[in-house]
Amino acid sequence: MDFLGPHVIGYLILLLHSLGLIAAVHAVLTVRTAQGAIAWAMSLFFIPYVTLIPYLIFGRSTFDDYIKARREANQEMREAITDLNWRPWVEEALAARNSKAYGSLRAMPRLGRMPCLANNSVRLLINGTATFDAIFKAIRAAEKVVLVQFFIIHDDDLGKKLHALLLEKAAQGVAVYVLYDSIGSHALPHSYGETLRAGGVQTYAFATRGSWISRFQINFRNHRKVVVVDGVLGFVGGHNVGDEYLGAKPPLSPWRDTHVEVTGPVVACLQESFAEDWFWASRQLPPLILPKSYPESGVLCQFMASGPADPYETCSLFFVEAIHAANERVWITSPYFVPDEAVFSALRLAVLRGVDVRILIPSRPDHKIVFAASSLYAFEAVRAGVRIFRYQPGFIHQKAVLVDNEISAIGSANMENRSFRLNFEVMLLTVDEAFATEVEHMLLDDFALGREITSEDIKSTHRLQQLGMRVARLVSPVL
Repeated sequence: MDFLGPHVIGYLILLLHSLGLIAAVHAVLTVRTAQGAIAWAMSLFFIPYVTLIPYLIFGRSTFDDYIKARREANQEMREAITDLNWRPWVEEALAARNSKAYGSLRAMPRLGRMPCLANNSVRLLINGTATFDAIFKAIRAAEKVVLVQFFIIHDDDLGKKLHALLLEKAAQGVAVYVLYDSIGSHALPHSYGETLRAGGVQTYAFATRGSWISRFQINFRNHRKVVVVDGVLGFVGGHNVGDEYLGAKPPLSPWRDTHVEVTGPVVACLQESFAEDWFWASRQLPPLILPKSYPESGVLCQFMASGPADPYETCSLFFVEAIHAANERVWITSPYFVPDEAVFSALRLAVLRGVDVRILIPSRPDHKIVFAASSLYAFEAVRAGVRIFRYQPGFIHQKAVLVDNEISAIGSANMENRSFRLNFEVMLLTVDEAFATEVEHMLLDDFALGREITSEDIKSTHRLQQLGMRVARLVSPVL
């Protein structure tokens, strides 16, 4: 045994380096960014015994098994909708193409794989009380189907209220479907879902499964927040289900967030997004509902669903396109500010064009490493002429974009690598001057509660703190 020991260790080291070489080649061929490919390839080649398992978890940027499931879901949806009258929905898409505002969206319909649709109605829901009052009211009035999807569901007061309401509607004969992320809702007790299922609510956790490789890819998370009631009323935004989203948990309270309520043909796109995720979790489709007709007036909406199963880096390109579309201003709020090079370049170019570029980020962290990385990027943005504000009263979790005087977007996507490449996200774009004015007033109130970062703030930051920021930036892509 003593004779064989060194040989066994040698063979094991050789095997690990061989696997590391194979993984390094795979990283060069598949990792989307040159910096990421080089970093993974070098570490896998020289220290595979340290980096092989992290590469399985964090290294992939494409969720291959979800892509296959999406194809299956789309095929089943095509078969399911043959009995539905899609003519009104198609007519709304054609009406959108003929609208003058359609040109403002440019690449968005093709990027998001969903049409731009006319004749919608949108309502801004500022903060948790307004959001969940509206969602609960809509669910109470449901007659046929309720679709509920959140990244996080807590078993606290708000979570219990949602739990009781869903059981009540299921008992009334309403078909209720609940989807939550298995990692985001890791603290949710099993009894929460078990009692829902026992009461007739179909409940699943979104988890990475499928092939043995996909099971390791826990870095792909479903960050979407979507609620659809009876196929006619939808909700999209930044809130999850938890008391902290009502501002009930210090030290981050008061919590600042935004949702949007929408009716009209674009609600069909919300259903499609939910159906793809539901199919991944359950291998079944939820009911698809289309109204027989739509209003003859309303606003232009574009629903953007993005994720690691897309052929493009949809979320990153969404921000790039929105920034490039700005002629006068682009205002953005995000809890995390870790832009990739494409987005950062778009911000710099906007400043050089004379665009009023403002970004609102938190003044206190919920994730210290991401906060440190965000601070470094904020300093670099200030040097480039971007106006960066830190929200003072509490934690700002809002994800909002305002472009010029007509285009606005609200949803779940943050301005950082996780949303750009790893998370499944949703954003709802609206092209309407009146609604953009509402968003403008909301953001003006938010910016008024922020403190602008100045060059003096940058100079006064201690060198050790700056070093910590740079180290945080190195690991931020996998956070």
